[in-house]
Amino acid sequence: MMKDHSESQPMMTDNRHVEIDGVTLKLAQPHSAPAQWIGQQEILMQLLACWIVVDDNDLPLTPRLIGSPGVGKTQLAIAAANQQQLPLFIYQCTADTRPEDLLITPVLSRGGEIEYHASPLVSAMLLGGVCVLDEGNRMNEKSWASVAPLFDSRRYVESIVAGITIPANRDFRAAVTMNQDESTFEIPDYILSRLQPTLKVGFPNKQDEMAILQYHLPFAEPEMLAMTVEFLQRSHELKLDFSPRDGINLLRYALKRLTQDPTHPIGRDAAWREALEKCLGEDAADLESLAQRKSRTLGGDAVPLGLADLFFDADDPLHPDRDVDDDDDDEDERGDF
Repeated sequence: MMKDHSESQPMMTDNRHVEIDGVTLKLAQPHSAPAQWIGQQEILMQLLACWIVVDDNDLPLTPRLIGSPGVGKTQLAIAAANQQQLPLFIYQCTADTRPEDLLITPVLSRGGEIEYHASPLVSAMLLGGVCVLDEGNRMNEKSWASVAPLFDSRRYVESIVAGITIPANRDFRAAVTMNQDESTFEIPDYILSRLQPTLKVGFPNKQDEMAILQYHLPFAEPEMLAMTVEFLQRSHELKLDFSPRDGINLLRYALKRLTQDPTHPIGRDAAWREALEKCLGEDAADLESLAQRKSRTLGGDAVPLGLADLFFDADDPLHPDRDVDDDDDDEDERGDF
């Protein structure tokens, strides 16, 4: 039987275990990789503002970080957690994520007993850390429903598996990243209303993009960096989704090809072009043509079709939308006989 959440008082038994209502949970390890957010300081300040509590009766907000894949949404959240000096936990959402994956998973120990493992989200709740739900719009509604109470004034979750209610530490903070692509679920409105505000992470400008590549690839030659940044900036202008992550991977491959065989060196331009095609596809070699094809695919210059267009040719006299004036013009051209 589920207990009232007001009775649930987590108690640390050691630095890896917490006991709630007689149930011991094994906590996940926090994420410890360093992160630096370069440029776009305004979006970082907006995220940090969401986590401020201005009064004892106030609650932090859980924002959505929206943007194309590879623009640094997760990196932004990591940098914000580091700036707050809070332990960071990251949960990778997928279409297969179940409520028990998101909360508490039972595991059979070597002794044949059931152990309860807390997810990164629940671990952040109990330790007062930050949890990033990465690519949250890949997760189904059933899983989102299991955390709905966490992101409103109740600030708790209920684990059916362990039979306990888990309250969030007052210092707990969260953010949800979401990619702007088609391979995602539509999140229901009652969840979206809890994930506010929406912060859009855009592509960096030329100076910031160069600094990002230099930060991740300090060993790259200036010429290679310049070629990559020029390519990325041109793709941004054409509304294509090539990101700093794409540039980093492209450069890494090109540099590996350059150093692969010192006895048969490959030219910088040839290595860069090969990396471009292998990492981003042959179409990336002609950004203008790629942008035009994308525009046509999205219906950029296409004339919308009506229902009648499915049954009649455009010049069919029986077409109900046929322009009568065109018929008159045709008769004028034929003249009187």
